[in-house]
Amino acid sequence: MLGKVWLLNTWASWCVACRQEHPILVEFAKTKTIPVVGLNYKDKEADGLKWLARYGDPYDLTVTDKDGRIGIDFGVYGVPESFLIDKNGIIRYKQIGPITNEALRDNIIPLIRELQK
Repeated sequence: MLGKVWLLNTWASWCVACRQEHPILVEFAKTKTIPVVGLNYKDKEADGLKWLARYGDPYDLTVTDKDGRIGIDFGVYGVPESFLIDKNGIIRYKQIGPITNEALRDNIIPLIRELQK
C-alpha cells in the first residue's frame, strides 16, 4: 500500500457498533476515494464472510486477524477502530469507535484530500 493513502477498518461479526458504522463504510467505499482494507479482528473467518455477504462488502481487501496479532501492531484496543494511513505507511488519523457521517465529513475526507496532494 506504499504510495497510496488508504483506510484500515477493524471490525468483527460479533461487534454491535461495527454494524452501526457498516452502512456508512459501504457508501464511502462506493466513492472509490481511497482503498478501504478490512481487518476482521478476533473473529472466525467464516463468520466474517457471512456477515459481509449479508450486510455488504466495502473492502478492497479483507484480512482475518484471528488471534489479534495484526491488531496489536496497529494499536487496536477494540472494534471498530479505523486508521487513515498516508503514502509512506504512517498512521495519520485514528477513529476510535464507529465512523460516523460527521467524522467522515469533518475529519477523514479533509485529511484524505490533504494527504493525496
